[in-house]
Amino acid sequence: MAHSDPPALHASDCLAVIPARDEIATVASIVAGVRAVLGCAVLLVDDGSTDGTAQAAQAAGAETLVLPLRLGAWGAAQAGIRYALRNGYAGVVTLDADGQHLPESLPALFAAQARDGANVVIGTCVERLSRAKRVACGYLHALTGLGLGDFMSGLRLYDRTAIEILASPAASLLDYQDIGVLVLLTRSGLRIGEIPVPMTARREGRSRVYASWPIVARYMLHTTVLCLAQLDMGHRHHTTAGGTRAC
Repeated sequence: MAHSDPPALHASDCLAVIPARDEIATVASIVAGVRAVLGCAVLLVDDGSTDGTAQAAQAAGAETLVLPLRLGAWGAAQAGIRYALRNGYAGVVTLDADGQHLPESLPALFAAQARDGANVVIGTCVERLSRAKRVACGYLHALTGLGLGDFMSGLRLYDRTAIEILASPAASLLDYQDIGVLVLLTRSGLRIGEIPVPMTARREGRSRVYASWPIVARYMLHTTVLCLAQLDMGHRHHTTAGGTRAC
């Protein structure tokens, strides 16, 4: 289903959602940076932190949503998206709390969305990709056919149509926000764009998804199952709409 070109988003009408777990070393500076650059409301979604992340974010000016149990990166992001939808925001910008995503890059996402009429804009930095991430990206290109340079970036701007889809039950079982979200949005007829932005290395800790090759292999297996399930759902929908009984 195709959608008409979306209206340009304004930062003041959007909510910045920052999923985080144990990021006390960096979260306050990220919240302060977003508030200074965009002037929008900021929501920190605390996914089971034990180090005072939520308190640090709140002291820096963020609203906080503390999850009663750990939901993972996508579950935390979706909780923030649902919060935005319930509270009438026109869009959501998501970014990490670990310092990789620079708040000063955020206006470029809004400019690209207004210029290109995209429902989703991803801020990407291909140069930052590790060998493991490059292998995963190459595989995902072949698997999905999505012509994007970086599937893994959590630096994204979603318009109202996108957040309505991502707040739905259909998006609740996505194991990983990167590819699962993009497949769902693409199948819904939304336009996805990307722009290059500078990024930095994590200031503290390491990636939970790409920490080792066995973890990367598990990620790719889960993603393959997810993509095949999405393709099967599309086939069933097509055959049912055409009058053929679905299996």
